[in-house]
Amino acid sequence: MEKLKYALYTGCTARESTPELLKSTLAVADKLGIELILLDEATCCGASHLQDYDDFLSLVLNARNICYAEKLGLTMVTICNTCQLNTAMTKHRLDTNPELKAKVNAKLAEVGLEYKGTSEVTHFLYALVQDFGLENLAKQVQVPLSQFNIAPFYGCHNIRPSELQNLSNGGENPYNPTSLDDLIIACGGVNVDYAEKNKCCGFHAELQSPRTAAILTGNAIAGAMDANADWMVTPCPLCHLKLDVQHHSASKALGRDVKLPVLHMPQMVGLALGCTSAELGLNHHVTKVDFV
Repeated sequence: MEKLKYALYTGCTARESTPELLKSTLAVADKLGIELILLDEATCCGASHLQDYDDFLSLVLNARNICYAEKLGLTMVTICNTCQLNTAMTKHRLDTNPELKAKVNAKLAEVGLEYKGTSEVTHFLYALVQDFGLENLAKQVQVPLSQFNIAPFYGCHNIRPSELQNLSNGGENPYNPTSLDDLIIACGGVNVDYAEKNKCCGFHAELQSPRTAAILTGNAIAGAMDANADWMVTPCPLCHLKLDVQHHSASKALGRDVKLPVLHMPQMVGLALGCTSAELGLNHHVTKVDFV
């Protein structure tokens, strides 16, 4: 197959709070022969918080990030659900509103940039599932994950709002998503179906309502546990932070002990491809990953 090449927008979290995500993404890309060009000039997407404070500024920042992918003539790939949402939303709004696009470009011109709308935006999950292909991936599996029951946790921003994200995720059904389940199967694992797999992790409710956030986190982990999962996997570092780090507050909120290892999506793929724990950064996790 033709070699795939993307402009990688890492976002903030994979550079700092979850460096194992960036590390494992690069390891998987190397194993599969996918070329990723890091957009080192890019800045924060606004994390769905700046958007509430200054909508225009968020559009300018995200358009600026996309401009760097356009300069390379490449599709932008994200590895964070919230980055995917804010970047895709910006692209959609500018591509469908010439007046707004002109206003944003007037600001971008101050730093010598122009948003043209020539680069697509997609998540690394869909780059693997749709562009690389599950059959091609399955052929490269060296260590099938057949001994593990794996619970997919999709998070919100990769699959919702569907009228926006369906432009880049191949029509994923937000009520019954399948991409992460299919990826688990391609890696040789046993996918666990449970009601909470497409629910909110609580990350964006943490500051406003910490108890509600803790309950959402706990419900997700408990749902996976009750479905006999050995571990969880997510394509979003913000979901990972909630599920991996805050199981203590989640346990307190639910009144029961909830705790499972939680892997980033490329870490799971990397294990199946034969990457080592060190290559995938499994030592960075708060909830110990002791099954490898």
